[in-house]
Amino acid sequence: MMNRSIGEIEKSTISKTMKRILPFILILYIIAYLDRVNLGYAALQMNAELALSAEVFGLLSGIFFIGYFFFEVPSNMIMHKVGARIWIARIMISWGIVVILTGFAQTTMHLYILRFLLGVAEAGFFPGIILYLTYWFRARERGRATAVLLLALPVGGLIGAPVSTWILDNISWFDMAGWRWMFILEGIPAIMIGVVVVFYLTNRPTNAKWLTKEESDWLETELSAERQVSSKINKVSKLDMLKDSKIWKLALFYFAGYTAIYGLSFWMPTIIKSLSENATSNLEIGWLAMIPSLVGIPAIIFVGWNSDRTNAHKSHLLVCLMIAVIGFIGCGFSNSVFMMVLMLTITSFGLYGFTGCFFAYMTFFFTESTAPVGIALVNSFAALGGFVGPMILGTVAFTQGMFILSGLLVIGVITLLSLKLTSASDENIVNEVEAHINQL
Repeated sequence: MMNRSIGEIEKSTISKTMKRILPFILILYIIAYLDRVNLGYAALQMNAELALSAEVFGLLSGIFFIGYFFFEVPSNMIMHKVGARIWIARIMISWGIVVILTGFAQTTMHLYILRFLLGVAEAGFFPGIILYLTYWFRARERGRATAVLLLALPVGGLIGAPVSTWILDNISWFDMAGWRWMFILEGIPAIMIGVVVVFYLTNRPTNAKWLTKEESDWLETELSAERQVSSKINKVSKLDMLKDSKIWKLALFYFAGYTAIYGLSFWMPTIIKSLSENATSNLEIGWLAMIPSLVGIPAIIFVGWNSDRTNAHKSHLLVCLMIAVIGFIGCGFSNSVFMMVLMLTITSFGLYGFTGCFFAYMTFFFTESTAPVGIALVNSFAALGGFVGPMILGTVAFTQGMFILSGLLVIGVITLLSLKLTSASDENIVNEVEAHINQL
């Protein structure tokens, strides 16, 4: 016989899981994001030292996502079988080693190989974490949970900009350039925290010693009920899922957003430097690059929270992408540092807000059996945008590149407008889940 009411159990369980899981995975993704985009800050020194052209740097920035693309689905399938604790630890330790080795690269070919290997090593990390959240959070909490995870993007920018540029300007031990030490020093935390993952992360609620028996039972019952609803609405066979146009629309939509996000992430320091007459040091450029990241924090939190509150994930995504379109067009017409940073800030609000609820929205389209492959598939095809985005800005004029990225986001908007769940509108999925639970 229970000593507490269901409401009390629900409140304590949600509180415990959020406090235990979300801050930790936020730290993991901050490290991952920093190690992924710090190449943009290294470029302030590295491109001159190794004589890298804009086209070569664009390819270096994007080749990471080629390795990511090929290995993401198998990586997620392995994690689903062996558990997040072991597999996430493996991913982090291996990518930390590759980042450190990048600091010792001597030729362009070395960089090509190491950036590709970094994509291979990190493949499966982000979709694995998204899948992991479905093991712990119901649909009604998932928007907030993914919003906390995605805070790593602006927070990583806020930390990475000043730290990376400070290392560039101030550390040159043993006659090694600052960009080399930046990779070495920023690769070490991934290895250290990877070891911590083995001891801290819990695979499933049934394994959680930090939950009481009634709390873990309650959570598993709730999640099981949601999976039953999902199996009625979505395809339960992996083959049927691959034939479903909704999955490919999700991939195209996310591809458009991903291309814009990473095109901007890798080139932002260089863009600001090209327009800045007064920024005399890399650190000052880093401070300016922090401003767009700063606005991302309230954007992610608000959109993630409000989309959960209103069950209106799709309309939030549409508004965010339109804001980003306006920002990119403004960037194309900017010819001063002030206007560029302002337009980049508007763009970032839309792009960060988009990430704040997309990943919760995406999970509504999968069942427990299709989620490991489906989430990784959408993410891996979209990750090709991480290759395309930097290449666009490396091969065409900057203004033209901004207009191309804005056009891609318009395609994303059109795709999203055509995307609906089969048996219920996407805005009412949470209500479907609640009605089914009440019948149990």
